[in-house]
Amino acid sequence: MQRRTFLQALTIALSSSLIGRAAQGRPPRILLRSSWQTVNIGDIAHTPGVLALLEQYLPEAEIYLWPSKLDNGVDQLLLDRFPKLKLAQGTKALQEAFQTCDFLLHSSGASLVAERDVIKWHNATGKPYGIYGITLPPRKSSATEDLSQDALSTTVQVLNQAQFVYFRDSKSLAFAKQLGCECPIMEFGPDGAFACDLKDEAKAKAFLKKHQLEDGKFLCCIPRLRYTPYWTIPSKNRPLDPVKHARNEEMKEHDHHPLRQAIEEVVRQTDLKVLVCPEDQTQMKVGKEMLLDQLSENAKKKVVWRPNYWLTGEAVSTYVRSAGLFGNEMHSPIMCIGHGVPAIVCRWAEQTTKGYMWEDIGLGEWLFNLDHEDEVERVVPTVLEMAKNPQASKAKALKAQAFVHQRQQETMNQLKLELSSL
Repeated sequence: MQRRTFLQALTIALSSSLIGRAAQGRPPRILLRSSWQTVNIGDIAHTPGVLALLEQYLPEAEIYLWPSKLDNGVDQLLLDRFPKLKLAQGTKALQEAFQTCDFLLHSSGASLVAERDVIKWHNATGKPYGIYGITLPPRKSSATEDLSQDALSTTVQVLNQAQFVYFRDSKSLAFAKQLGCECPIMEFGPDGAFACDLKDEAKAKAFLKKHQLEDGKFLCCIPRLRYTPYWTIPSKNRPLDPVKHARNEEMKEHDHHPLRQAIEEVVRQTDLKVLVCPEDQTQMKVGKEMLLDQLSENAKKKVVWRPNYWLTGEAVSTYVRSAGLFGNEMHSPIMCIGHGVPAIVCRWAEQTTKGYMWEDIGLGEWLFNLDHEDEVERVVPTVLEMAKNPQASKAKALKAQAFVHQRQQETMNQLKLELSSL
C-alpha cells in the first residue's frame, strides 16, 4: 500500500488501542522486523536467533514477525520451532500488528535494512522501537559506491529516535558516533544469528553418513566471491552486473588460494576430512571451481563437496558435528561460535565491517583481512593450529560464546526495561 493509504487505514484502528497494555492485563507484544531473504542461510538465521532470545528472556511476550521474504519452506521451519509466532504478512495482518503491538524490534542485518519500515511504524503509531545487532556501513555490502550524505543523515535520524541501538561490530558503533548519532543507548550487541538454534538432525546425519564424515573428524570450508552474484540466482531475476562480476573474476583466485592451501595441509598433516559447503545459493559452483577442482588428487580423496544448497537447520546440525569451520563467509562462523564450535573468518573491504565483530568477542586471532598480504600468509598456519589442537580451539570458541551470551542477556534486559515502562 502507499504510505498515505496505509496511515489512513491505521488511524481509526490505533485510536482504539490507546489504553495501556498494563490496564488491559495482557502480555507485551513485540513486532519483529526481520527475514530479509532465504537464499542465504545467514539471512535466514537472523530471525530464529532473535526469536530464540525473546523466547528465553521474555517468554511472556507475544511475538509478531514482519518478514520481507519467507519462501523455500522457511516459514514452516519457523512455525515448527516457534508455534506461538504470529506472521504479520499482508495488509490486514500488518495493520493488526501495528494496532496491537507495543514495540518494534528491527532485527540484525547488513545495515538498517528496513529503515523505511521503521519510519512507517514511527509515523503511524508513535510507539517505540529498537535496533538489534546491525552493521552501519558507509556503503551497503552489495554496493560499489558510498551512500549519499542525505541517506546517511536519514539513517542517523532514525537511529537517534530509537530506544536503543545495538551494533554488531564496534567499528559501526564508532562510525555512528562520527556521524553524530546520539541515541541514549548505543553499544555493541551480538548479531542475532549467534542464538540460532534451528536443527535438522535427520538430514544432517544422512548426508554425513552418505559421505563418510564422522563426528569431530572433519572441518567445514566455505567459499565466497567478493560480491554475491545474485544475477546467477533465477528467483532474483537480476541482470549481470559487469563491475561486480569483473571484481569477482579479478580476486577469486587470490581469495581462494589460501583456503585451497589450508585444505591441502589439513588433509596431509591430520586425519581430518574437509567438507566444502555453501552459505548461499551461489557458492556450490564457486566451491567446485575454486576449491575442489584445483586440489591435488590425493587431497580430493579426503574432501567432500556439497553440490546443493541447504537450509539453516541442516547446516547447524552439520557444523556442530564438525571440528571447526574456516572460509570467506560470516554467518556460518557466527552460528558455529553460537554453539561453541571453532570458526575462522576471512574478510575483505567489500563485506563492510561486520567481520570485525570477531575482535569484539575475543577472536581477533581467528580473523583475517585478505586485503592485507601479511594476514593472508597466516591463514594456513592458523587453520592447521585449529585442526591439530582441538581442545584449545574448543576452549577459545567457548570463551567467545560465553561473552556473547553475557551480551545477549544484557541487551535483552534492556528490552525488558523498555517494555516495562510502557
